[in-house]
Formats: sequence, structure tokens, C-alpha cells
Amino acid sequence: MKTINIFILAILMLASQPGTADSGPTLEQIKQTGTVRIGYRESEPPMSFVDKNNNPAGYSIDLCIRIVNEVKQTLGNQEISIKYVPVTAANRFQAISEKKIDILCGSTTKTISRAELVDFTQHTFVTGASLLSLRKEPIEGISGLQGKKVAVVKDTTTIDHLAKALKDAVIDAKVIPVNSASEGMKALVSGDVQAFASDQVVLIGLALTNEGNEEFSIAEDVFSFEPFAMAVQQNDSEFRLLADRALSRLYRSGQITPIYKKWFGQFTKEVPSMLQAMYLLNSTPE
Repeated sequence: MKTINIFILAILMLASQPGTADSGPTLEQIKQTGTVRIGYRESEPPMSFVDKNNNPAGYSIDLCIRIVNEVKQTLGNQEISIKYVPVTAANRFQAISEKKIDILCGSTTKTISRAELVDFTQHTFVTGASLLSLRKEPIEGISGLQGKKVAVVKDTTTIDHLAKALKDAVIDAKVIPVNSASEGMKALVSGDVQAFASDQVVLIGLALTNEGNEEFSIAEDVFSFEPFAMAVQQNDSEFRLLADRALSRLYRSGQITPIYKKWFGQFTKEVPSMLQAMYLLNSTPE
């Protein structure tokens, strides 16, 4: 019994000693350079996109700015600038692993397989994949794709969910992979495809920000569940914790609501119940 008590005491003493390790790699990089590098997608409104003034904007961008503010406070109010780095669906995780960006801000779905490549913060949004079509030839759901062409961005979870949904519904449709959401929109407007599949919230943003005279239809039903989160470097718990702290404070304080209304107020007056539940579940106390 005495031996066990001594062993337990030794563990407690080690656990109570103040940490002496240096800052994690991301925070140390920011401290030395005075810059946070934010990776973002250029055509994923209203999550992240380039606005009319050629500036990065969107719901996810606003959340990342709050995380940068948390970085400043952590570093003793050191002057910190932001460098925005455009990324694509294909290279976004590579940009993190190769340390070209510090955090990925956009419409990135958190999955177990992707967690083998990067680490993820608290969830930031929930949505699902749907279909965008022209109102003159509306497609209301997967069953409406029979014999049609549908565009979808490569290297996304949507392309996998679409293939499964088509198989489950025994629908014969031709899937056209594209490199970006803007390319998918062009294919739809030009008539090269009859539908474009993406996260429903992104489809709404694309329809509202389209500069043409086309009228669009968005299917009400979704064929996937897409929980969004920010991606950061693997095994850098210090920076991930910093980001989680900023997000949790926004959720606990209710200050996430003005950000939501800023970007989604024109779509809906109330925060959807599923998203409210996500905010509540991620309101982790200090």
C-alpha cells in the first residue's frame, strides 16, 4: 500500500508542475513573424469568398478573425497581421501539412478520414448537400437527376455522397467533376449540366451572389450531413485549444448570433434549430 501511495504522489507532483515547454509550432511561428496565414476558398459564399472589393469575406472568415484576436491576447496584445492565402478543394489539406497556412477557414466538413491529415476545431456550422438548378427546369431532388448531367467539385465530401445517393436511388445520371464552385455555376448557367451539387448553404450563397439574370431553384431535401470545422496542423494542441476557446466564447456569449445574421439574415430570420443545438453543444465552459 505504501508503494502505491508513493507512486500516486509522484504522478500528482509531476502533473502539478508548471509546463516548461516552448509554444507550439503554430503559435511560435506567428509570434516570430507577426502574421497569421488564413487559408480560404475564393468562391464558397456565404462561408468564404472574395467580395466586390476583392477582399476575403464570409461567415468562416469572421470566425477566423475572432481567432486571430484570441492569438493577439495570448501573445500579450502583440501586433498581428493577417495574410490570406487562397486554397482549393484539392490542395487545402496539403497547405496545412506543408505549413503554408496556419488555419483553414471555409466550408470544410470534419470527417474521421480527414482527421488523419489535419486536426479540427470545434464545429462551426452544420448543413447538407443539395442540388441547384435553373428555375425553368427545376430539379427537386436526387430522383430528378435521371438521365441528367450534374456538376460537383472534385475532392469534396459532396462528390462521394452524391455517388452513394445516386446508387441508392438507382438513378442513372452523369456526374461531371469540376475544380470549383464558380466553375460548377458556369456549367449550369451555360447549359452544360442540368444541376450543380454542393452544400445547401453554399448553393444559396451562389444563387444570391450570381451577377446574371438567371433564376435558380434549390432542392429542399439534402442528401448528406455536413458538419463544418476549421482545420489546423496535427498535434498542435496549443493552437487548436486557442481556436476552440475563441469559438466556445462566441457560442456561450451568444455573440455568434450577430455573425450568423450578418451572413444568413437574408436567407432566414431565425437560427435553425439544428445549428442552435450545435452552438449549445460546443459552448464548452472554461
